Amino acid sequence: MYLAHFGLKEPPFGLTPDTDFFFAGASYREALNTLRVAALGGEGFIKVVGEVGNGKTLLCRQFLGELEQLAAGGVGFVTAYLPNPYLEPRSLLLALATDLGVGLDEQATQHTLVQRLTEALLKFAAEEKRVVVCLDEAQAMPLETLEVLRLLTNLETGKRKLLQVVLFGQPELDAHLSQHSVRQLLQRITFQCRLGGLRREELADYLAHRLSAAGYEGAPVFSGRAEARLYRVTQGTPRLVNIVAHKAMLLAYGQGSRTVSARQIMIAADDTPQTLRGWGRWWPSDWIRRASV
Repeated sequence: MYLAHFGLKEPPFGLTPDTDFFFAGASYREALNTLRVAALGGEGFIKVVGEVGNGKTLLCRQFLGELEQLAAGGVGFVTAYLPNPYLEPRSLLLALATDLGVGLDEQATQHTLVQRLTEALLKFAAEEKRVVVCLDEAQAMPLETLEVLRLLTNLETGKRKLLQVVLFGQPELDAHLSQHSVRQLLQRITFQCRLGGLRREELADYLAHRLSAAGYEGAPVFSGRAEARLYRVTQGTPRLVNIVAHKAMLLAYGQGSRTVSARQIMIAADDTPQTLRGWGRWWPSDWIRRASV
């Protein structure tokens, strides 16, 4: 790997949603501020929609981390995170109960699960604690499971809901929620935002931020032309930026260079599905050999 070559402590462009690498671009600041306001306001349902690769999971983890910090500072928050909500109603209730620390028999009926969860939510409310549940990939949640979740959010005190739900999903989530059978849930979404990718003017700061978080110190790794080409082939989608940047740095390492060129970006893009490319004259299967010529 190229870590020692560039003086890095860890890979700067990994695909794992690590909050140490969270970059607060304009779209992400707006979404995070919306989530903060909604959480503190005690709203029932919040929706965050974004295309594949735009960083929804990382945003979700950043948000949960902030709530945990508030809880540590004395602000009452209890959180749960369900990364795979493609569950039938009983399984989702069981997963939610487990994440909230509600002890129960796994063979319990759905009625019992709802009852125990209701008791737990009332107990948290008596302790002045807000319960926030984040569901990733919510577009995959069955409609009947969404309805059960909505029924749980019916519980409220005189001032706020006992359960707040944040739905993170791909654009298909909008179509999912437009179904007639869940129209009551759609009406209860009080805050929503759309997560876009990086803007062109943010790309240089994004690259520098991730490199710095990985321990890099020194001159810019990506040339101006390389940055321009990187944005052109990825259109600012963070996941694609990370994949292409990682491959381009590997190519630069193979050539003994500490600067990534536009040509190396182009070769890396040729080897990466979903990038905007097509000007290359080579076959992508032999991209490392081409870069060392």
